[in-house]
Amino acid sequence: MSGIHQFVPMLHRRDAVGEHTRVLRDLLVAAGITSRIYTEIPDPETADETLPYRQYESDAEPGDVLVYQVATRSEMAGWLVKRQEKLVLNYHSITPPEYFAPWNNSIARLQVGAIGELSVLAPRAALGIGVSAFDVDELQRAGCVNTRVIPVDNLRSPPVPADPSVLELLATRSAGRGPWWLSVGRLAPNKCHQDTIAALFVARENGSPGAHLTIIGSPSEPAYAAALQRYARMLGVADAVEFVSGITEGALSARYASADVLVMVSEHEGFGVPLLEAMTHGLPIVAYDAGAVAEVLGDAGVLLDAKGPRQVAAEVAGLLADQARQDELRAAGRARLESLGLDRAGRDLVQALVDVAGRP
Repeated sequence: MSGIHQFVPMLHRRDAVGEHTRVLRDLLVAAGITSRIYTEIPDPETADETLPYRQYESDAEPGDVLVYQVATRSEMAGWLVKRQEKLVLNYHSITPPEYFAPWNNSIARLQVGAIGELSVLAPRAALGIGVSAFDVDELQRAGCVNTRVIPVDNLRSPPVPADPSVLELLATRSAGRGPWWLSVGRLAPNKCHQDTIAALFVARENGSPGAHLTIIGSPSEPAYAAALQRYARMLGVADAVEFVSGITEGALSARYASADVLVMVSEHEGFGVPLLEAMTHGLPIVAYDAGAVAEVLGDAGVLLDAKGPRQVAAEVAGLLADQARQDELRAAGRARLESLGLDRAGRDLVQALVDVAGRP
């Protein structure tokens, strides 16, 4: 068989798209298939794992399949659509530009460009793979005829063991305090971390003065990230809100293991990996019903139809006061992980690509 090669604008570690790309490469290689990752812009952390995408012009072999990891605008899109090889789109959802426009017009323009690129790429693709039905619907509306839903392939279950030193530090720090909320996701406007901060403020003012919140995620939009910290100070909860980024998998596991509840109020989610991570750690979940959240969460958490700060705070308080409900959701989470078929996602993804390679 010829090669199955991936193209991604930039390969990041500790990033959902980047980790998915790296795991897929490893699965393909393990299956005896030649697979390389080509990028438009090298990331210093992963430069030894990637090649400039233009180099593929000299690397190309007859029968190759090209997999484009779609999430943002890239000059590779126009180049890929002109190639003769079979093209597969692995779609991770494009955040609507209106979320970025008030904060960073440059990013908003990139997102507009990405949507335009998708409309050109989709009719050309031999297959479009979405990590959720929500994403597949977007692929189909863009013009992709042949589509499949295959969940992410990079979730570790069981999870990486918690870092003992971090666990000890967190246990010491939280002793004698109230419940610890956790929110995981890039500091990007669509994640709506400000709504979680506002809910924490309400909780601290109404029966849970010791409640704290840890937000884990890289600041993908600096102005928004800075505004979140100003907002916490304005509400008088700066000492109760912790911002964390760039941590190891062991440290992330320690955060999940030490928290009391995961709160997710994002307004645009193509999948929601933190939901799965929380399930693997047995952490109760309160989440807003947006994008693919309900599709992924099922009955394994509290699903909100609105996310005003009083409602979020009340739902968190009610859940944390009901041990039986928490135990019920933990059991539902274990069942949900199994029903999503995550254990076979990698195999399904490789087989789908092999099928495209063998299709006339």
